[in-house]
Amino acid sequence: MINWFPGHMNKTLKQMQSDSKLCDCFVYVVDARCPLSCINPEFMKVVGNKPIIFALTKSDLVEKKDIDRFKQYFNAQGYECVSFNATISGTTKVIVSTIKRIFEERLKKNIEKGVNFVTRAMVIGVPNSGKSTIVNNLCGFGRATTGNKAGVTRSKQWVKVSNDIEIMDTPGVLLPNFDDESKAYNLAFVGSVKDEVLNLVDISSRLASKLNSIDKNILVSKYGVDILNITHDIDYLTQIGKRRGCMIKGGEIDYDRASKILLTDFRAGKLGKICLE
Repeated sequence: MINWFPGHMNKTLKQMQSDSKLCDCFVYVVDARCPLSCINPEFMKVVGNKPIIFALTKSDLVEKKDIDRFKQYFNAQGYECVSFNATISGTTKVIVSTIKRIFEERLKKNIEKGVNFVTRAMVIGVPNSGKSTIVNNLCGFGRATTGNKAGVTRSKQWVKVSNDIEIMDTPGVLLPNFDDESKAYNLAFVGSVKDEVLNLVDISSRLASKLNSIDKNILVSKYGVDILNITHDIDYLTQIGKRRGCMIKGGEIDYDRASKILLTDFRAGKLGKICLE
């Protein structure tokens, strides 16, 4: 079973609980490829009864029908939900407009009183979900540390988005324990769990099997995999390794290289628009 919950994550949860008292709402960032797997029940203890805006990030990596499906899901539960590709400048303005709409009445009252009230939002989510990229997009310049790997942001950061909105970026936090194996693997597939703590051959073999169950043409069109000759998950990597020249001395397959090729291609969207859920 996958399990990665370093000490700083527990410390982060406690700090978030304390800082939540300063926040008016939360921007809950989830990867559009597996948004339900990104839900951490521990966050709900932090949020309490305050408004949540679910942000489906990396939306360019899935089909619009999947985005619409998850928006309907979150809306049905009474939450706001927006989507965008945060690597494109200006796309996250929908977060600002949503925050202003949520607190519209309060804003009007403060204007009437001549009070300049600042609305504060905490950005939360699992590692590598795109939180810091969103914060950078909102600010228009690099204020938050980003990286295409889990566990980059390691401390809280307050940044000013406008005269009346401030955003706090927070480190990504996973569940202390995964009860649902499929969700754990989904998070490993998209890079929310550090590759260094994983058996990448196992992860990529399972990913290949899942991709084939979603659409049998994915691996065939990209790597020329003969799915009729697959009896075990590792066979996908064997074929990918042969076709991509991942060989070591003695003519054996370099499964580590084959694993990295598959994971890199999937995470970069080179296998097409794929939703895991």
